[in-house]
Amino acid sequence: MADNGFLPPLFTYANRKVLEYTCQTAYFVSIVVVQWADLIISKTRRNSIVQQGMSNWTLNFGLVFETVLAAVLCYCPGTDHGLRMYGLKFTWWFCALPFAILIFIYDEARRCCIRTWPGGWVERETYY
Repeated sequence: MADNGFLPPLFTYANRKVLEYTCQTAYFVSIVVVQWADLIISKTRRNSIVQQGMSNWTLNFGLVFETVLAAVLCYCPGTDHGLRMYGLKFTWWFCALPFAILIFIYDEARRCCIRTWPGGWVERETYY
């Protein structure tokens, strides 16, 4: 594209790299957010999480530790050079939240079916 003297280049190579590394960081944070739901889901096979509660302090520590570690990797100075991770806007942490909620709702519905119809199709096909 020829330079016509009026429009500056939209993205320089450095800008594209910053955007790429920011997107990779957002992908990493999305995995962490979805793992919150996955960790809570793995807590019990039959009981609802409402029935079970969150009294397992090792699991709770794991949730907090995973989140703090992700935040440290995202926002600590120097990680943009070595790990190529860039700080995200706070709202970008919530992009994967609908997927985490969807996974959670699916598994609660699956457990409800297992409790309602023990030995049924849902239990045979989805019970691990």
